[in-house]
Amino acid sequence: MKGKHVLLTGGTGGLGLGVTPAVLAQGAAAVTIPYRNPKEVERLKGILSPADFARIQFVPANLVEEVSVENIINQMTRVDVLIHLVGGFAMGKTHEYSFEDWKRDFDLNLSTTFLVCKHSLKRMLETGYGRIVTVGSRGAVQPAGQLAAYCASKAGVVALTQAIADETKGTNITANVVLPSVIDTPSNREAMGTKNAEKWVKPESLAQVICFLASETAKDIRGAAIPVYGSI
Repeated sequence: MKGKHVLLTGGTGGLGLGVTPAVLAQGAAAVTIPYRNPKEVERLKGILSPADFARIQFVPANLVEEVSVENIINQMTRVDVLIHLVGGFAMGKTHEYSFEDWKRDFDLNLSTTFLVCKHSLKRMLETGYGRIVTVGSRGAVQPAGQLAAYCASKAGVVALTQAIADETKGTNITANVVLPSVIDTPSNREAMGTKNAEKWVKPESLAQVICFLASETAKDIRGAAIPVYGSI
C-alpha cells in the first residue's frame, strides 16, 4: 500500500485498533477514517505515534446516509484502497426479533458496505486501480441460531463483494472479503467474557490478512472469502 490513498472505515473501532497501525506501517500516503465517536479517535491517538496520527484525516460521518458517504469519497484526492470494517453484532431468536432491529442490522452491516463500495468503485474505475476488502463473518457461511439477522446481513456482504469482483474482471481492481470468527476486541470481551478469549482472532492477526488483500501483491485474488477463525 506504499504511496496509496486509503479509505478505512471503522478505523477507530475495536478491529481498527489492529488494522489502522498495520495500514500505516505499509506506507500508505494518506488514510481517511470516517468516525462517529470522538472518544474512539482519542483512543486510537493513544496507540499511534504523533507522526502516524498526523497522516490520518478524520471525517465525522454517518455511513448509512449516501450523501455523507459520497461527500467523503469525493473529497479524497483518489481512492486506491477501500478497507471497510464497519459492522455490528446482535443476537435474538428469530420469532422474537423486531423488524426495526432487523433493519438496523442490515443497515449497519450491508447498507454501509454497499454505499462505500459503490462510491469508492466509481473513483477506482476512473483511475484503473483499486483494492476493496470487506469484513464478513464465519456466520455468513456457517449460520447459527439466534443470529439470523447478523448472519443474513453478513452473507449479503459476501455476495456483494463477490459480485463486485466479477464486475471488475479484466481491470486492476479487486474485491475480497475476510470471514473472522470472534474477534478479540474490548467490546467482545465485555459482552462475552474472557473465558475463551485466547482462542479468538486477534485484531493484529486479521489486520495482516486484510493488508495483504489490500496490497498490489494480491492482484490475482478476486472474490475470495478468506476464513480467519483462530482456534474456534
